[in-house]
Amino acid sequence: MRNVTITLDDSVADWSRVWAAKHQTSVSRMLGELLAEKMAEEESYAAAMEAYLSVPAMPLSDPVTGRPYPARETSHER
Repeated sequence: MRNVTITLDDSVADWSRVWAAKHQTSVSRMLGELLAEKMAEEESYAAAMEAYLSVPAMPLSDPVTGRPYPARETSHER
């Protein structure tokens, strides 16, 4: 574990001390858990995005007929 020094506004520091006391924890543990959650969310999002982008794109088709939609150029011919 590493020690880290942070700077907080007085009101934020006061609030965090009260919150930590109500939840029977320390400000240090509260911040550590919050940062661990953020890290897990970011890693999970990155993994989900990588999985999504690894699937090849499929052409769109009309759900009723099954035929592909017309090309943009065809739809907007003048």
